[in-house]
Amino acid sequence: MLWDDMHKNDMVWPTVSEVYEYRKHVYDAVVDVIMNHPILDDNDGKGVVVNQEHPMWALFMGFEHERIHLETSSVLFRETPIELVQRPGSWPGLHPSVYDSTSKRSQPMEGEDYPTNEMISVEGKSVELGKPLDFPSYGWDNEYGQRTVSVPDFQASKHMITNGEFWQFVAEGGYRNNDYWCEDGWAWRSHRNMKSPFFWKPTGPQGSHEYGLRTIFEEIPMRWDWPVDVTYYESKAYCQWKTEKDGSPTSKPYRVLTEAEHQIIRHDEHNLEAARSLASADKVMVTSGAQFSVGPTAANLNMAYSSSNPVDSFPPSHTGHHDTVGNAWEWTEDQFNPLKNFEVHHVYDDFSTPCFDGKHSMIVGGSFMSTGDEASVFARFHFRPHFLQHSGFRLVASDDDAPATHLFEGSFAGQAAARDESADEEGVDVDAASNSNVYETNDLLSMYLGLHFPLSGSKENVDPILEHANSPIHGLRFPQRVANLMVSLNPVRTNNRALDVGCAVGGSSFELAKSFDHVEAFDFSENFVAAAKRMQTGEELTFKVPVEGDITEEVSVGHEPGVDAAVLEKVNFFQGDACALSEYADSKDGFGTFDGVILANLLCRLPDPMACLNAMPKIVNKGGVVVMVTPFTWLEEFTPRSKWLGGFNDPVSQKPMYSKDKLKDIMEELGFEKIHEEQMPLVIREHQRKYQYIISEATGWRKK
Repeated sequence: MLWDDMHKNDMVWPTVSEVYEYRKHVYDAVVDVIMNHPILDDNDGKGVVVNQEHPMWALFMGFEHERIHLETSSVLFRETPIELVQRPGSWPGLHPSVYDSTSKRSQPMEGEDYPTNEMISVEGKSVELGKPLDFPSYGWDNEYGQRTVSVPDFQASKHMITNGEFWQFVAEGGYRNNDYWCEDGWAWRSHRNMKSPFFWKPTGPQGSHEYGLRTIFEEIPMRWDWPVDVTYYESKAYCQWKTEKDGSPTSKPYRVLTEAEHQIIRHDEHNLEAARSLASADKVMVTSGAQFSVGPTAANLNMAYSSSNPVDSFPPSHTGHHDTVGNAWEWTEDQFNPLKNFEVHHVYDDFSTPCFDGKHSMIVGGSFMSTGDEASVFARFHFRPHFLQHSGFRLVASDDDAPATHLFEGSFAGQAAARDESADEEGVDVDAASNSNVYETNDLLSMYLGLHFPLSGSKENVDPILEHANSPIHGLRFPQRVANLMVSLNPVRTNNRALDVGCAVGGSSFELAKSFDHVEAFDFSENFVAAAKRMQTGEELTFKVPVEGDITEEVSVGHEPGVDAAVLEKVNFFQGDACALSEYADSKDGFGTFDGVILANLLCRLPDPMACLNAMPKIVNKGGVVVMVTPFTWLEEFTPRSKWLGGFNDPVSQKPMYSKDKLKDIMEELGFEKIHEEQMPLVIREHQRKYQYIISEATGWRKK
């Protein structure tokens, strides 16, 4: 399904007459079931309820699948050379605006050929996604489930981007400048030799930028006030161009809408909240195509027409936005994903799951061709970012990150979302983990001082491990071994700086400072950082070592050999958050970049491991090395289940998903190659006769 996949299978396809006969046979069989099967009998006037458990759910599945094929076929007809298609006799008419010939300009003018498209501020709110299981209409598997999305304030353009607006991007060389395109988008554009949207048809000399417009069965004069039909790649390129040309009204660049933002700007009489309270609020339940285009919430949906319409034809929603449903689908920032409690239906178990791959972008709102479930408020559909569709976009800007769901490519990436906790539950978990920080206790501080400085207690003749045969002394000096592993992997020395992420009380930081000119080191625990700074000043610290029950021995902390005053002063300790690494790279004075980065037993204790990992390309110099050591001990106490890299079974195939494999996919995608792997043991003392023995996996990654 790649854009450059030219493979054609070697099947021998049936003839048209054979297909026709087969379809007739199927049609007759389905009609016979509907008319005669006893399972659909009226039940003495009580009617029949067909739900997901009912065998005839498959009938409605077939109906809705045909509706999907009706729309996708209409796009294929639109792509087909005009001489090979003809309009069916009963086909709906084009929107009446097609016959308005007041403007024939080849170079459109804002305010005359298409409306001014101002940005409208929208107040954020929480959005509940998901269709109730008992809602009285058919739904595809991906519609059911729940997720709460907290949407920050944002701005969205009043209209979808028109052909007139997009003409400016084309005329100013947007298809020739790869700065506006993502890497895969530019490769697709180059492969297809795209110079303008596919459904624009040149009518003048090359370079004149004079165009007509292809509808499904006709070629018509260009309608500058209709929404432009483009791919996701083209939408995002326009956003980049628009940001560069005019600047964004917020601190972040222009982007496209998200699924949750779309639900906020829909007509409030026909949004998810309204439909959950009253089934008829899902307008397609009670409204024919002919009636969809009339009234205060009119829209070009359910085949009211067989073409798009001017973006200001129909009344705006309560937020002031036009065409929040119908006219053309809208591309979103969300990748197609399952909601919490997602389950496949056994009749069609691969309708959604193959597309939970991080390579399908969601589309919302429906188009003029969308009927049935596609036109429902609960619809959740998707396409590959290079696929043609009756689809466009509107501009969005915000000071916050897009409230979108992204899945990581390269595996069944829907697994995390499928067992996702709702966002509000995650917020509680994360806050609880942050506000009830177990690492601020004195007992844990003592434990970590013993771990990081194993020479502690030598003055008092207190050994780190009770002497006995086969004593696991190889598990001591864990922080120092992590630092030494980094050095042994020979990172390219660009600025000779190292970073210790989650430095705890500083044992590994001081070891790094023996080999690097400067070390930045931070930890989330204020208690740990304060102890590290005291060690840095040469202050003599003591802590209590548990012996038995309430019995303890007070010991003094001892540095490793070679950690002298010159080494100590190379380290800068501060309290910080590993999930905010990207922010430090962008805005923290003196933070900079690094030749070496270590994360020791940290990854599975972060509320959002990906936020930390995604920062690595920013902060690591070319040829630099990242060493990650982790036992992959995932606990909801620290990390919401939706953020685990692995440690669970694929909810569809039940195949075990291991963190090690996912980490490899992630780091390679981020531009790192794996150069080392070993099993690294460590010993943590609980008391004289009880120890934790942990085997972490240590991996080294070099930036390409």
